[in-house]
Parts: sequence; structure tokens; C-alpha cells
Amino acid sequence: MVAILITNVRMLIPMAISRKSPPKLSCLFSPSSLACLSTNTRGDIKVEPPLLNRESPTNLSLNPIRRSGNYKPPIWDDQFIQSLHNPYVGDKYVKRFNELKKEMKKNFMLIMVEGSQELDKLELIDNLQRLGVSYHFKDEIMQILKSIHDQSSSAAATRDSLYHTSLKFRLLRQHGFHISQDILNDFKDEQGNFKQSLCEDTKGLLQLYEASFLSTDTETPNLLDSANTFAMSHLKNYLQNRSTNSNGDHQDNPTVERIVRHALELPLHRMMLRVESRWYLNIYDKIPNANPLLLELAKLDFNIVQSTHQEDLRNLSRWWKSTCLAGKFPFSRDRIVEAFLWVDGMLHEPQKNQNSRTMLTKALAVLVVIDDIYDVYGTLDELELFTHAVERMEIKAMDELPDYMKVCYLALLNVITEIGYEILKEQEINVMPYLKKSWIDMCKAYLQEARWYHSGYKPSLKEYMDNGWVSIAVPVMLVHAFVFVTNPITKEALEWISKYPDILRWDSTIIRFTDDLGTSSYELERGDVPKSIQCYMNEKGVSEEEARKHVNVLLKETWKLFNAAQLDNSLSHETFLGCAINAARASHTIYQHGDGHGIQNSDIKNRISQLYFEPIVISVP
Repeated sequence: MVAILITNVRMLIPMAISRKSPPKLSCLFSPSSLACLSTNTRGDIKVEPPLLNRESPTNLSLNPIRRSGNYKPPIWDDQFIQSLHNPYVGDKYVKRFNELKKEMKKNFMLIMVEGSQELDKLELIDNLQRLGVSYHFKDEIMQILKSIHDQSSSAAATRDSLYHTSLKFRLLRQHGFHISQDILNDFKDEQGNFKQSLCEDTKGLLQLYEASFLSTDTETPNLLDSANTFAMSHLKNYLQNRSTNSNGDHQDNPTVERIVRHALELPLHRMMLRVESRWYLNIYDKIPNANPLLLELAKLDFNIVQSTHQEDLRNLSRWWKSTCLAGKFPFSRDRIVEAFLWVDGMLHEPQKNQNSRTMLTKALAVLVVIDDIYDVYGTLDELELFTHAVERMEIKAMDELPDYMKVCYLALLNVITEIGYEILKEQEINVMPYLKKSWIDMCKAYLQEARWYHSGYKPSLKEYMDNGWVSIAVPVMLVHAFVFVTNPITKEALEWISKYPDILRWDSTIIRFTDDLGTSSYELERGDVPKSIQCYMNEKGVSEEEARKHVNVLLKETWKLFNAAQLDNSLSHETFLGCAINAARASHTIYQHGDGHGIQNSDIKNRISQLYFEPIVISVP
């Protein structure tokens, strides 16, 4: 059964958003739906536009039935955000940070010249990444990993520990180096199973578990799947034994236990980088052989980055307030801080991407309002008009819209124009047609879902996902991120991203699944189209629990497709690939315990507070 589900994962994504004329109609909804379905030769489902008078909004219902998302006011208002200040970023702190950074650079030189042990190098890189300061040492890290990779390829096989081998595999593959899963074969017995002698090697099992999440769909048989099952099972047993056996060996166990619990909640490959750094800063000094200078550097860096993000938030909050969108659209989410969290998750390098983060957060804030208009407030007739206006993407199109939509439409035009201006100013290339296309595609996908809802149509899982990977709005955000992080931008590169390559499609699918798993129950309560979970329940007649298991299987398999696409593109568009995987990681963090964007659960509230509002107390000599 699972094998059949895995085989069908690729079928969830269409080859492209078709713009061709539709084939002959094959079925018809009720007249009130204003829409009908057609089937093309590939079996894809599309919705035809209704025969609606687009010239005058006066045809719209005088007393439409309006819904609301019932979203609560923002936790952090403008007054609070404007008061933000991190006291640990004065001149003496910055001076100390620069001194430590130079010292670490010297340490890297010594490591490379003196030929330190390979495991020491790998552990240093791992700690730099988890502490959030690896971006300061990119060149040095890549030089060390390239050397390790070259030696692994040319030297005779060595009998390293499970811990050493798994850590090497994870770091090399994570950084785009091609390394075979066969490196783990030494730890299997004659029957092809992982050796039972490994069951007590908690550190080794933990690294094997983390490495297993970098599997791809091209590896057959997939050794990493069995590694994941084996490691996860024994790590859970370790925690169970810890809770029931108080007389066991407690040496280093409290720290190891915390790390294991943390990993089983969400593996490193799926964890938002800044969230991981904030957690790891609190535990690193309890790890054997922790480097106190590295910890001090990481704490100072965290505060400096937080100060930059506070400046971003102050500017964004003033802009958001000036748009009046929150006041004019009370049914929508007023979530400028949460929008910034998404973008910060994508573009985590602080000073380098400051303007990009600001512009992308503006785009996302407007997008959220549009999303809520389609999802909960607009009538179907109004949504038809708005979609048509977006297709035109010009000031005059605003005349055909209902009054309440005009402000949002103009805000959209302003954001797109501002982004297009920034890129034209810096790189002398017009990206506006590509930005517009992404918004048009998204609004068409939104409209499809609105038509399904208003007609009472229940799509199959495939129908839903053919549309859902676009309606999740990830293509819009990644196209906009692409024009900011790609330099120089070429016409060929723009054509590549506008066709939504696999790396973008799998990324969008991952985020669609994480979103549905975290939010679908609430969205259905307020009234919405069935999500992937409900589509599978309706289609197969299974329980919600079974459907969630199925979607989690699809999520796991989509990650394999994404990992393979990332390796295939590792030599081109490197920075953009980082944005893509970081967006997927952000979705896991935001939806890990429910709807972290709309409902503001306590988990996401605490994470935002730690990232942006609570500096790390530190004394500088």
C-alpha cells in the first residue's frame, strides 16, 4: 500500500500551469457556481471563467453573505514594536565580536594547515551551523568539506564510528557534495539489517537519524529509509528507558536526553535555522569539549542579528500602519511580525539581506490580505472581478472592483512596482512581467478553490494538489526572493524561475502539506474548501487519523524529491536554493504545533519572543 502511495507522489504536481484554450466541456456544476469543469487530454482539471459582466461591479449582490476568519488582534502592536531595543549591541560588544571572529578565522587556518583530525573538523562545522554563525565562515567551511570529500573519494575505506560516518555524510550532502548512502553499509550485518550492537550507541544513532532525512527518491533500495526507522526506534527506546530506569548511567545523559528529545520533535534538516540557534545556545556549554570563545561569539552574533531584525520590524510596522490595510480589512490576519518570521526564515543572513527581507515582508503582508479576501470575505462574483483585475495589472482595472477591494489592489500594485523599481535600479533589468505572472497564477489558484467552495465540490487529492501547490503562495514568494538574491539576473534565469522548476514545485508541495496538517481543522470550522487531509478522507473513506498518516507519508516522499532536486541544482542558483529549503524549514517550525500564523499558539509566540524581543544577557570583559 505504502509503495503505491509513494509511487503516486510525483502525480500530485502538474507539469505547468496551462494557459492554452480548454478542450470540450465534460461536466457542469449548478448555475449558481458560475463555473464548469473540463478535462484535457492529460486528465488535468481546470475551471472555465463564467460569463460575467466585467465592466460594472453594480451587478454584484447588494447583501452578500460575508464570513470572517475571527482572527484575534496582533499580540505585538506598533507601540510595542517601536519600543524594541537590544542593550547588548553597543560599541564594546561589536568590538568584542570582531575580535572573536578574527580569532576563529585564525583557528580555521591552523586547522587546515596542521591537519587536525577529520572528526574535529566536522564537529566544528556542525557546531558553527547549529549556533548560527557559519555564515561568517562560508569559504573556510567549504574548503574543509571539499578536502574531506576529496579524501573520502580517493582514499581506501576507513572504519570510522557510526557517529563520525553519519555526521560526515550529513554535512557533505547538505552542502551539495555527492556522497553515496553506501557509506553506511559497514554498519549492516549479513542479512542487510543494521547491527544490533549499535543499539546502545546513542550519539551514533542520533547522527544516523539526522543523516537519514537527506535521502532522495533516486536511491534504490533506500538505505536511509531503513536507517531512519532503525535509529528512530532505538532513540525512542532510549528515552523510554530513561523515564523508567532511574538507576542507569547518568553520565552526560541529561544533555544527551534533551538533544534526543529535541531531534525527535523536528530533525535538523527541517528546523528553521534561527530557532535552532536560539535553542542550541542554551545547551552548547553543557556539551563535552565546548569552545567557550565560540559560544561567546555566537551569543554576541545573536544579539547583533536581533538588533538588525528589530530595526527591520520597526520600519515594517510603520509601513504596515500607514497602509491602513489592517483597519480596512478587520476580517483578515493582522500579522506583520509573523510575516517577517516567514521571510527571516528564508533569508536568514542579517545585514546582507536587510532590504530584501523588508520588501518580501511587504509582499507577504499584502498577500495575506488577498488570501483572506478569497478564503473568507469576498463573494464569488467579486473574486472573479479581482482575478480579472490582477490579470490586467494596471491602475484602470481598479475601476471595475468593489470599493473595499480597491485599496488592497492598489497596495498590491505599489508593492510590485516598488520591487520592480529596486531591481531595475540595481541591475538594469525589468522583472515586472515575471513578478506579475506569479501573482496572476496565484489568484487563479485562489479562485479555483473559491469556486469549489461555493459550488460544494469536493476535489480528489490529485485535483486539490494540482492547484494547491500554487495556492499555497510559495511560488509568488520564491519568484520575488529569486530576483533579490540572484546577481546578476539574466533573461534565461528569469525564464527558468517563471516556469516553476522542480525545486520550487517540491518546495511548494512540502509547505502545502505542512500548512494543511497544521491548519485544516480550524479552516474547515470557519468554512473552507477541503484540504489534502479531507480530500483523502472523502476519496478513500478513511478516518482523519489515517488521512494524516497518509499525508505525512507524502510529505516525507516529497522531501526526497526536493533533496534530489537540490543536489541536481547545487552548482547553480546556490543562494536561491538556500531560500527554498529555508522556506520549507520555516513551514515546519510555524505549523509544528498548529496554525502559527493565524491562531498565534503559545509555541510560536514563545519562539518569536526569543528571536526578536529577548536578547541574550552577556558580559564583555
